[in-house]
Amino acid sequence: MLETLIHTFLLSLSPFGEARAGIPYAILNNVHLIWAILIGIIGNTLVFPLFMWMIDTFSKKFWPFRAYKRGVVYFSKRAKKIVGGNVQRYGFWGLMVFVMIPLPGTGAYMGTIAANIFKIERKRAFLAISLGVLISSVFVGAGSYLGMLGWEKL
Repeated sequence: MLETLIHTFLLSLSPFGEARAGIPYAILNNVHLIWAILIGIIGNTLVFPLFMWMIDTFSKKFWPFRAYKRGVVYFSKRAKKIVGGNVQRYGFWGLMVFVMIPLPGTGAYMGTIAANIFKIERKRAFLAISLGVLISSVFVGAGSYLGMLGWEKL
């Protein structure tokens, strides 16, 4: 059980699925719904402070290097294209809804990049991303749980 919870946490922290991968993994491994959602939320919420720290640290040290600068510009343009209009128009609520939508390319990582690009105050950005992660995790958890119940009835 502990091993499954650790894997759930790490999946929720990773950029390859976030809580959208961690929570279904836990539920498929017979972890209680509440624990699966709680661990997924904790792991996915930690993305903002860790990733923001990485952005700040790496930008200070590696900005003079051309390859790093090109990568930052590429991801910044991509984030601006995906998130741009909603975050500029609706600010806090736009960022929250963007993170809340459980689709690939949305989530805490892209939300953190968007918050950094659009210079949203860090406390407000953290709150918006945390609320988005919470709502998304509840949706994913409920869908995974109900899907498991339906699968067992077949």
